[in-house]
Amino acid sequence: MRFRRLKDVFRSLRFRLTVWNTAVVLLTVVGTLIGVREALRFALRHEIDQLLQQDALEVELAVADLYKSMDSLEAIKAEMSRKAAAHVERGMFVELLDRQDRVLWSSPNTPSEQKFKSDLVDGTMTIAGQRYRVVQTYLHKSGLPAFTVRVGSSLASADEDIAKVTQVMGIVSVLIVLLAPLGGFWLSGRATHPLAQIIHTADRLRPRRMEERLPIRGTGDELDQLSATINRFLDLIADYLDRNREFVANAAHELRSPLAAIQSSVEVTLNSDRSIDEYKDRLADIVDECSSLGSLVNQLLLLAESDADTMQIDSKAVSLDGLTRHSVDMFRGAAEERGVELTIGTYQTLPVRGDAQRLQQVVNNLIDNAVKFTPSGGTVTVDMIHDRDQQKAILSVRDSGMGISPPDLPHVFERFYRGDKSRQREMQPGGTGLGLAICQSIVHAHGGKIEIQSTPGVGTVAIVRLPATPQDARTAQAAPFAGSSA
Repeated sequence: MRFRRLKDVFRSLRFRLTVWNTAVVLLTVVGTLIGVREALRFALRHEIDQLLQQDALEVELAVADLYKSMDSLEAIKAEMSRKAAAHVERGMFVELLDRQDRVLWSSPNTPSEQKFKSDLVDGTMTIAGQRYRVVQTYLHKSGLPAFTVRVGSSLASADEDIAKVTQVMGIVSVLIVLLAPLGGFWLSGRATHPLAQIIHTADRLRPRRMEERLPIRGTGDELDQLSATINRFLDLIADYLDRNREFVANAAHELRSPLAAIQSSVEVTLNSDRSIDEYKDRLADIVDECSSLGSLVNQLLLLAESDADTMQIDSKAVSLDGLTRHSVDMFRGAAEERGVELTIGTYQTLPVRGDAQRLQQVVNNLIDNAVKFTPSGGTVTVDMIHDRDQQKAILSVRDSGMGISPPDLPHVFERFYRGDKSRQREMQPGGTGLGLAICQSIVHAHGGKIEIQSTPGVGTVAIVRLPATPQDARTAQAAPFAGSSA
């Protein structure tokens, strides 16, 4: 158990952020300290070189001014001795060499000449464990013999300064090694704290308790954006679950009625002996209820397929105007029986791609609704318009019925929504309240839109807009699918 917890700690984001932060801080600090140390070394060496070049120039000028003959070398030596003594605190030494590199004079603190190479050039050299910086110049002037002036300085003081800086850097590095993980752990804790809140909140969510949402800190950073995105996703899930619960409850209620009717019919039939005709009547009633039950189950399955995006759409060239004309012919008898005038207004070809059976179901349902909810003496007009500019096939079904009240209008596409119950009873009994929901699912599956516009006391118009295709109407499928209203 302890090993598992330790393993969880090592796998945690906070631990990994701590390691990464520590590694980055250490690399940055060590690199910076090394850079500072090398910069200091370069600055000190550059300063020593400038001083040595200045000293060499002064010695050269002194030789040029004081040399009269070889007898004047003593004066030159005295001047060089004075200069070397003036800078003895930085380990300066001076040498004067002739044309054959023989030492004519050297200051007392000059390292052993055997240690110098004859081809010595400016640079750093180590003699008896002591590092020196050396600059030499060659004096070539008319009237003067050739001399070599060699000026050097010990690097002990500079090395000592660099050693002190290195020691301080070592102490700083040790402190950083100790503090960086602690700081990284604290920072990673602050960074992952919102994530821990998200995890804890998400862990408390349940399908029956989706009210809680992740806190928004108001910083606008990525974590706030993540919380807002998850909250929107939770809203969608909660809405989906609410609709699903309502759908299941309504479906159970709708299924219960025909089942209860079937059970009642069977019980009444079995309670007493009946004639053959009476048995036939009872069985016919049961068949009707079973038919209604089957229709309802098919509608529920279609909506379930729509929700799961698994609705099977056979995409072929379809003549929507042909389907509509067939529906008008099919419902004309029912309309005449109700005293409603069903006519076609604007007629244009409507070539679309889709599933002819599903589209026929949409057209049948819209015309059926319009006829049902139009009182005797009213009219139902079907218009088919091909908007070539927008490449849209527009089908509208307009009735002169009572219309839909404004409070009901936003809910007409909700499943099992029946609106004004008194109007329902008055105009048309029965119905599952799934017709328009199924129409909307089919139209959306075809990439189209459907809308309902209504004015109480004036009438209602249902408008379907589908993508039109410029295909040859002769190849479009216009086969009728009778009896497919939802």
